[in-house]
Amino acid sequence: MLTALAIAIAALLIVALALFLFTRWYTQRLDTLYPSRGQFVEIEGGRVHLTDTPAVGAARGTVLLIHGASGNEADMRLPLAARLAALGFRVVSVDRPGLGWSARLGGRDDASPARQAQLLRAAAEKIGVQRAIVIGHSLAGVLCLQLALDHRSFTQGLILLAPVSHPWPGGIEFYYTVAARPVVGPLFAHTVTLPIALASINAALASVFHPQMTPGDYRARTAVDLVLRPTNFQANAQDVAVIKDFVTREAPRYRAIAVPTVIVTGDKDGIVYTHIHSAGCAKDIPGATLTVLPGVGHSPHWAYPDAVVQAVLQVSERMKVPRL
Repeated sequence: MLTALAIAIAALLIVALALFLFTRWYTQRLDTLYPSRGQFVEIEGGRVHLTDTPAVGAARGTVLLIHGASGNEADMRLPLAARLAALGFRVVSVDRPGLGWSARLGGRDDASPARQAQLLRAAAEKIGVQRAIVIGHSLAGVLCLQLALDHRSFTQGLILLAPVSHPWPGGIEFYYTVAARPVVGPLFAHTVTLPIALASINAALASVFHPQMTPGDYRARTAVDLVLRPTNFQANAQDVAVIKDFVTREAPRYRAIAVPTVIVTGDKDGIVYTHIHSAGCAKDIPGATLTVLPGVGHSPHWAYPDAVVQAVLQVSERMKVPRL
């Protein structure tokens, strides 16, 4: 009996070691395949990675792009930056803390959207951006809302793309809960998550873009696989794990938002409930307008980037109208 148990334990340890070594090797491979594309900004003893696309022609202001869960700055930059720059906007696209190439400056504390909003504002100001129109996708919708509430002198307007913003029925996927835990999370992330995620990432992307197809070469162009690195996976899980409690507390404050706001979402979003979040923002934020794109899933900035550009122009025009 003891011999059988000892053999089982030894086999389990060997498998765990093999998974750990594979994860370590593949993480180094991802670092080589997808190096940082932009610049690093040092803040509070750490660094935030961002790309800075200059305006073409007469300057019309600055747009700050903030990506959602599991992504990095390229997910927002690729479909939007060139279009907006051509219209005269300086476009800054950031990796949220712990994702892409940005450091997790404060560990688990940086999962708070309020903390991330503070850090990203500090990074933007470090490169000379004092005010900006803020665009956020999915989970980053909460960061945008925090910027409008707590950083009013910085935030000129909001464009919320399929945002997370309100409490919803149900919970989150189990692997986020496990990976976010203090002791079990690191063990999980350094052994199991990367091999499983590699086998399922294409299906996961398909669900995000459905009913549209995943854009060609999306994985290579956006380096989305970077989120599979253990530290990134843990940071992403922590971000997702805190979000429901956070929006439950913060949603009653949205009536205090005083900047022009446009929400752009799809009526086929299978990831975030449009009737709860987007419709909730349109109801709660004074003067907000809602654009629902027919037949579009969770990534309107890829499916219909011109709708996002039009939203920026709408916000820009509304910024010029004096508020009574």
